[in-house]
Amino acid sequence: MRIALDAMGSDRAPSVEIEGAVGALRELEGQFRIVLVGDRERIEAELARHEGVPAERVEIVHAPVRIEMGDSPAHAIRRKPDSSIVVGLNLLKRGEVDAFISAGSTGAMMAGGVMILGPLKGVDRPAVGAVIPTGSGYTLLIDAGANVDTRPHHLAQFAQLGTIYARDLMGIDQPRVGLLNIGEEPEKGDERAVEAYRLLSASEGIDFVGNVEGRDVIHGPCDVLVCDGFVGNVLLKFYESVSGFMIGLLRKEMEESGVELDLRRAFRKLDYTEYGGAPLLGVNGVSIICHGGSPPRAIRNAIRVAVQAVERGMVAHIERQLANRAESSPSQ
Repeated sequence: MRIALDAMGSDRAPSVEIEGAVGALRELEGQFRIVLVGDRERIEAELARHEGVPAERVEIVHAPVRIEMGDSPAHAIRRKPDSSIVVGLNLLKRGEVDAFISAGSTGAMMAGGVMILGPLKGVDRPAVGAVIPTGSGYTLLIDAGANVDTRPHHLAQFAQLGTIYARDLMGIDQPRVGLLNIGEEPEKGDERAVEAYRLLSASEGIDFVGNVEGRDVIHGPCDVLVCDGFVGNVLLKFYESVSGFMIGLLRKEMEESGVELDLRRAFRKLDYTEYGGAPLLGVNGVSIICHGGSPPRAIRNAIRVAVQAVERGMVAHIERQLANRAESSPSQ
């Protein structure tokens, strides 16, 4: 198995990516190689700082250009063919690697996923799936940022993609699907939400539990939470800010009261770096998107997610499931 990693994507590239890759090679189970995509000279210099790197499990593919966060995503994909994101996605498209991970431009990863890899048959809008912690375990939030303007049948497709991911990667036999809304009743929300509720209720193979209000998300009423990318991204970023806020608040209270508590285990569940990256679901390949500010642990865990997705044949499984449901799906 060959996992390609954009070595030039993060805010502190390539040091973060190299440290994360080395950690993955040392700590994660499975037979895999890391293909580092980026400026060869800088990658080699950074690798030299780490002792005991298994050279036979590391490859470098030279890509001298970086897509900047301020670049227009679609424009950059077309105009920067030597960029690490474009080179990495093309390696995946040609079958030279089995997965591609980047902490670079999220927009470019999403645009490249559609333009280079292409959507799977039956998928109108690929979506980002992000794991968020709840009181009862974990929930897959989909879409977490790929699609701002969605229609009801797109939300129904997100539910299908999320259900398959929850089974394959999260080990949930019968994932419960909820629709993020402003009320629990079927008629709540705008016309899009009402129609999406109808489609999800009629979808075979989807265990739809109804609307989920924002106040209830933290309690874990569902395993897959469906929403459009705008709302999903807002919710995801709020979640990611909670851990640091709560730790700072409790630390201040403990200092003032003189009480000492070890909160590391309690707050590890809220740390987004524990979950690695978010897969772009519905494209023809395993494509993982990480934060630009990811630390090495997040990169290591993103590699773990990629390895698991490849081992379990996630893309082929999604393709088969969509094909099986195509004829029985409700009219759109």
